[in-house]
Amino acid sequence: ENFIGQWLSLRAIDATSPDRKLYPEYDEILRAALIKEPGLFFDEVLKNNLSLTNFVSSDFTFLNERLAKHYRIPGVEGTEMRRVSLPPESHRGGVLTMASVMKVTANGTTTSPILRGAWVLERILGTPPLPPPPDIGAIEPDIRGATTIREQLAKHRDVASCAECHREIDPSGFALESFDVIGGWRDRYRSIGKPGPAVDPSDVLSDGRRFDNIDDFKELLLEDKDQLARNLTEKLLAYATGAAPTALEHSEIEFIVSRLREQDYGFRSLIHEIVQS
Repeated sequence: ENFIGQWLSLRAIDATSPDRKLYPEYDEILRAALIKEPGLFFDEVLKNNLSLTNFVSSDFTFLNERLAKHYRIPGVEGTEMRRVSLPPESHRGGVLTMASVMKVTANGTTTSPILRGAWVLERILGTPPLPPPPDIGAIEPDIRGATTIREQLAKHRDVASCAECHREIDPSGFALESFDVIGGWRDRYRSIGKPGPAVDPSDVLSDGRRFDNIDDFKELLLEDKDQLARNLTEKLLAYATGAAPTALEHSEIEFIVSRLREQDYGFRSLIHEIVQS
C-alpha cells in the first residue's frame, strides 16, 4: 500500500476535486472503488508472480459494479471488488489507464499531456524529463490563436529551448488524452452546453515510432521489457533502502534485470532478487 501510494502518486488522490457541473457522476462510491483497484491489482501480480509487464498492459483488473459502469464494462454486479477479465475493446488493463492514476495526473477540470507525459516517463519508464530552463517564463511562446492543447504544445515545440523536452514528454501524454480527469473514456472533450472538440490520442515518439491510440502506445512500451524492469528495480531499491540507487550500483541493477529476464519478468521474482542483492 505504501509503495504504490508513492510510486503511482496515489496519495494525491484528493488533491483536486472534479468540477461537479462537468463530472456529476463522480461521487464517494466511485472514489472508494477507484482507490481500491490499484492495490488489489498490485497484490494479484505480486502473489501470483505475474510478469511486471501487466503494470503496462493486462487482460484483467479489479472492479465492482460502480467502477465497471464507469469503465463501460458490462456484466459486473454488486459492491464487492473482484477480478474481472477485460474485453479487448475496453482500452483498460495495467495501471496507466486506471481511473485513480488518471485522476492524480489531472486537475478537476482539464487534463494536461505535459503532466501525464512526465508522469509516464518518470514512474513507468524511469527516464524523467529534464527540468524546464530557469528562464522559461521569458521564452514562453505566443499561443494566441491556438484553440486546442495540441496546437498550444506545437508552438512550444517550435521554440528551440522547449522543443527537446516536449518531444520526449508530449507523446506519452497525448496517448492518455482519451481519458478524462476522472478516468472515464472520451471521444470528445467535455464541455457544458455543447460538445467539445474531438480527442486526438495519436502522436510520434521521439525515436520516430508512431501510435494512433493508447492500445498502440502500450504495445510500444512493451517492446522494451528490460527498461520496464530496470525502472521498477530502481523504484523498489529506493523504497527498500530509503535512498535512490547511485551510479556505482548500476551494474548490480543490470544483473538483477538480466536475472529477471530469465524468469519471464515475474514481479515476485523481482522482489526476491532485490532482497538477495
